Amino acid sequence: MRELPDRARCVIIGGGVGGTSIAYHLAERGWTASAVDLPSSGSGAGVLADGEVLRERLEATDAPKVVVGHSYGGTVITQAGAHDSVVGLAYICAARPDVGDVVWTDPHSPEEVPYWIRVDDDAGACFAEDSHKILYNDCSEEITAAAQARLQGQSLASFLEPVTAAAWRERPYAYLICEIDQCVPAEAQEGLAEGASHIERIEASHSPFMSRPGEVEQFLRRAVSSF
Repeated sequence: MRELPDRARCVIIGGGVGGTSIAYHLAERGWTASAVDLPSSGSGAGVLADGEVLRERLEATDAPKVVVGHSYGGTVITQAGAHDSVVGLAYICAARPDVGDVVWTDPHSPEEVPYWIRVDDDAGACFAEDSHKILYNDCSEEITAAAQARLQGQSLASFLEPVTAAAWRERPYAYLICEIDQCVPAEAQEGLAEGASHIERIEASHSPFMSRPGEVEQFLRRAVSSF
C-alpha cells in the first residue's frame, strides 16, 4: 500500500458541472482536489485523447493521487489511471470497461442506445434528452437548471473507440453504487463493482455529487483507507 498525504489529492474525471461540483465539495472538506475537463465534451475527440489529458495532469506532480471517475469518466480513468502516482481508483456510478471494450458498436441501434440519447451524425456527437428525469432526478430545481445550462454534447468517438488499457487490473479500486440512478441502473452498477476493494451504496441519482455531496466525500475517505 502506498502512502497518502494527510490531505489526499484527488483528480476528478467528469469535467463540466459534475467534476467541478465534486472538486468544490471536497476542497471544502480539506482535500486537494481538481477537475479535468475532457476534450471529448464539445469536440470530436475520443477515449485515447481523453486519456492523454488525464495522463498529462497526473504527470504534473509526483504527489500520490486518487483518481475519481464519474459516468463516462470511469472509461477515462480505466484508460490512463495506472500512472505511477496513482494509489487507487474510485468509480462513481461509472463505466469500468476492459481492454478492447466499447460503449456502442452501432450508435443507431435502439438495443444499444437508450431512448434519451439523441445521436447527431453531422455534429459527431450525442446529447442527453430528458436530463431532469435521467441525470438529476433527486436534485433541486435550482441545481438541475444550473447543470442543464452547462450540458454539452459528448463525442461519438468516445462511445465507439475501444480502450487500450485497464487500470483497474493494476490498481485497487472502489465503487459507489447509486440506487436510484436512471442512467446506469443499480443492477448494472453491481456488476461493474465486482472485484472492488471497497463498495458502498447510497440512495442517489446519477449526480450524487450534487444531491449527496457529503455522502460522496465520506465514501471517498473510506475508499482511500481501503487502498
